[in-house]
Amino acid sequence: MDRSSHSRSRRFAPVVAIAAAAALTLAGCSSSSGGKKSEESADGASAGKASTPRMTVALVTHQSAGDTFWDIVRKGAEAAAAKDNVKLIYSNDPSAANQANLIQNAIDQKVDGIAVTLAKPDALKDVIGKAKTAGIPVVGLNSGVSEWQKLGLMEFFGQDETVAGEALGKRLNEAGAKNAVCVVQEQGNIGLTQRCDGVDKTFDGKLQTLNVNGTDMPSVKSTITAKLSQDKSIDYVVTLGAPFALTAVQSVSDAGSKAKIATFDLNKDLTGAISKGTIEFAVDQQPYLQGYLAIDSLWLYKNNGNYMGGGEQPVLTGPAFVDKTNVDKVAAFAAKGTR
Repeated sequence: MDRSSHSRSRRFAPVVAIAAAAALTLAGCSSSSGGKKSEESADGASAGKASTPRMTVALVTHQSAGDTFWDIVRKGAEAAAAKDNVKLIYSNDPSAANQANLIQNAIDQKVDGIAVTLAKPDALKDVIGKAKTAGIPVVGLNSGVSEWQKLGLMEFFGQDETVAGEALGKRLNEAGAKNAVCVVQEQGNIGLTQRCDGVDKTFDGKLQTLNVNGTDMPSVKSTITAKLSQDKSIDYVVTLGAPFALTAVQSVSDAGSKAKIATFDLNKDLTGAISKGTIEFAVDQQPYLQGYLAIDSLWLYKNNGNYMGGGEQPVLTGPAFVDKTNVDKVAAFAAKGTR
């Protein structure tokens, strides 16, 4: 059944997916990134492995080289693939045009399903249409909660970035912040734009936007340092990814600034920084769960005809706040690469 023809609203209620998240987690394979393709196989897995026929699924993301966030997404996808007897083909490129080519490659390989991120959805519209014409089910994850239905995707797994931004803005108010800067590491990424816009909507103080080159961390550091040196009244730096928050810690020190740091997304190094108090809090969207559910959903659809969210609502994996009150519990899972 093609769910894309149904009428849908732009703001959705969350859908809880506990059963799939509780499924057996198995170790995945290591791999490279930066626009290259690699195959992940579950041949070594046995316990809990599905007896259904082998299927092939492509996971295509906008990952940039060195962004550890995507290691967590992939680990979740690999665990689901191992459980479901799925051959997982992973490919990535931050360029929307190149990402579209990678999706076309998956179509040419006649995969059984495609999971894709929609950081720049307009550039992927045509090729996603080709996948649908070829009879290949497509689900979205991570980026594009406001666009997945327009593109006719079957399901979506991630957080509503606007809602997450609004929640962070309220948290800044509670902290007494007056002048914050939102650091955007990739211009044109719809999800990052929505995060800053969400913060701006609820934050009572002044919010500035600072664009940086997320693929060049020394440049990120120097740009944030320069901004903080120029404007000593900035009392909060809001970053949109864990690696950039850790870099911002160095920038605050170099600039002699008193600004505090909050961020979206999490990794094991960031939990340590929260414990030490060098970063105030993080908004966690559970990337492991996004990867896991995206692959598992395609297996469920092929074998059972199931739709998570009924094909009408996204499955929301966040936002959740991690701070000193709960970081110790989260850190154990972050150390395993599952948070």
